[in-house]
Amino acid sequence: MSKPPDFVQIGTLASIPPHFEIDPVCKMRVLPETAAAKLDYKGTTYYFCNPRCRDRFQANPESFLTAIPNIPKRESSTATYVCPMDPEVRQVGPGICPKCGMALEPEMATLDEGPNQELVEMTRRFWIASIVSVPVLYLGMAEVMPMLQFLLASVAVLYAGLPLLKRGWDSIISRNLNMFTLIGIGVGTAYVYSTIALFASVHLPVYFEAASVITALVLLGQVLELRARARTSSAIKSLLGLAPKTAHRVASNGSEADVPLEHVQVGDSLRVRPGEKIPVDGIVMSGSSAVDESMISGEPVPVEKSSGSAVVGGTINGAGTFIMRAERVGRDTVLAQIVQMVGQAQRSRAPIQRLADVVAAWFVPAVLGVAAITFVLWAVIGPEPRILTGLLNAVAVLIIACPCALGLATPMSIMVGVGRGASSGVLVRNAEALEVLEKVDTLVVDKTGTLTEGKPALASVVMLSDIPENEILRLGASVERGSEHPLAAAIVRAAEERGLKIAAVTGFQSRTGRGVLGTIDGRSVALGNRKLCEELQLNSQIGIERSEQLRREGQAVMFVAVDGKVAGLIGVADPIKATSREAIAALKKDGIRIIMLTGDSRTTAEAVARQLGLDEVRAEVLPEQKGQVIKELQAMGHVVAMAGDGVNDAPALAQAQVGIAMGSGTDVAMESAGITLIRGDLRGIYRARALSRATMKNIRQNLFLAFIYNSLGIPIAAGLLYPFFGILLSPMIASAAMTFSSVSVIANALRLRRVSLS
Repeated sequence: MSKPPDFVQIGTLASIPPHFEIDPVCKMRVLPETAAAKLDYKGTTYYFCNPRCRDRFQANPESFLTAIPNIPKRESSTATYVCPMDPEVRQVGPGICPKCGMALEPEMATLDEGPNQELVEMTRRFWIASIVSVPVLYLGMAEVMPMLQFLLASVAVLYAGLPLLKRGWDSIISRNLNMFTLIGIGVGTAYVYSTIALFASVHLPVYFEAASVITALVLLGQVLELRARARTSSAIKSLLGLAPKTAHRVASNGSEADVPLEHVQVGDSLRVRPGEKIPVDGIVMSGSSAVDESMISGEPVPVEKSSGSAVVGGTINGAGTFIMRAERVGRDTVLAQIVQMVGQAQRSRAPIQRLADVVAAWFVPAVLGVAAITFVLWAVIGPEPRILTGLLNAVAVLIIACPCALGLATPMSIMVGVGRGASSGVLVRNAEALEVLEKVDTLVVDKTGTLTEGKPALASVVMLSDIPENEILRLGASVERGSEHPLAAAIVRAAEERGLKIAAVTGFQSRTGRGVLGTIDGRSVALGNRKLCEELQLNSQIGIERSEQLRREGQAVMFVAVDGKVAGLIGVADPIKATSREAIAALKKDGIRIIMLTGDSRTTAEAVARQLGLDEVRAEVLPEQKGQVIKELQAMGHVVAMAGDGVNDAPALAQAQVGIAMGSGTDVAMESAGITLIRGDLRGIYRARALSRATMKNIRQNLFLAFIYNSLGIPIAAGLLYPFFGILLSPMIASAAMTFSSVSVIANALRLRRVSLS
């Protein structure tokens, strides 16, 4: 088992409070590094949430400067809240988004965040509005007791619906028109008209029941939406729940004590009992067991652990007991950094969202225009009472056209999709990589550490005399023990794994570029290449044909001579990962062209390519040339993904449309990649492609639901069906339909939690 992934430090779970500036126009908190616009005025730099605010400020700065609130640059709380629809909106503590009017939510979910105060408040207001709306609806249908209708409707609209009206008013003042603009105008119009009609001397019908029932239905929509949005953070919470609360710390005298997890320090000895969660990242010191790492890797088969094996915090121990040494604790553990990466990716924006952003920017003004036209047309050519019919139809247009579903279509799918990937060992760094991955037609893979294990291992021992195979290996390992050659460790390790007794060597000699010599148990032993054989005047012809065959298979071959005669061959190679063949076959079946890009010799590279059935090999490529190869493929019209794990792969990972880093690789590689595979297993690319397809399909479904809903809903609300069927859409039905549209989009996104990636 390789060491746990050295994830790049992309943030901490408890970081320095962010430095906020205040947009002087809309009063929104803005992070200077992510501000959409800025302007220098009288020696001070002002930051803005969007260019429109900057332009308004530039036209008349002094009118805005007097109203800037005195908010400290750094706040005591470290909990940052963001908007699910506009992730650039960030502030310390809960609040309301000044752009879309939605409640902000924690940027990073926690297990102990307590009740959602926005949900509690909206639920309470919904029940109040519902209770008073029932008698208002009954009285309105019976057309009796208008004064009682007014009193009850006032409770529903002015008290229970106050947050809705306030958000609508704020959107008009700040010129950030949104769904609450439409709700506020619609409900406000129905309530104000009915109030005027009630107290006017002229007898006119009132529509208090429409105002109160719409308010109750909108509040119901807010409650359902907040509950559904909370479920999108379930992936983060499940990851956070992996870490145990305590650990069994073993003192130097052998005594044990249970300590809180936050008290564990690097170097502590910890006992892990059967069935327990491993507390932190570390190394097994004694004992053995099988560990279930599926919760962070997606692989269901437990991994055997023994002395020297790396273990990851949050994974589940099997039936054995072992003592481990803590290597990474707190925010440095793999689990903590996975949580941070997932949280950041969930807030990133996919390119497809630009379509929704463009539409939303023009949508609300267009709806206001349609509502105005609807009112005028019905007031002029509609049936009696014309003014009232026009008013109700205009209100129905305003209510049914709320763009909440359109705004939520993409971010909800991204949040759930990224969380689903994390539970299967696929970490998405940004939403753009997830979107592009489904379009990839060419996969470029590094060899060492990606297709192969990344470290040499014994591949073959060939007998060329009557000396047994194990004896050839034992003698070779004995003489190599004193060597610093990279292949020596592989030979020694193989001999130890076979339980062979490695003997002491005397008269050791190392001949650079040729091999090593020494005396072992009174026998003269030499191990090296053909040049060493020629130098020692040994007859190597007997093994030349076999050695060339092994080289064509990608092995580095060494001759072993005993007492002046060639006794055998030892072949060492970087073994292909057990999962590479399956992964390559699945990706090729999926229509992906696979190219190996490596700095290794062509002979070795082609040997690996033949075994895996790769489409193309580009060998002996320098690190600085890898990025150029990616550019050439892109110039040919290919959408390219690059998978690698080393520092030398970083330029190519950054150049590719999608960079895929192996979790067992370097920090630099993962920093340059859009997707990281926790286990360094190429099968994760197939899972990532499946995730990309499922997420993008879900986004398209959501956008379709949002677009088709508004495309059909607005004309019907405006009265399109009346000339043909005599049907007019009640504003109350429009409100229920608006609520259904938003909740249906979120419910559809939540289906990604159960999508199969196999």
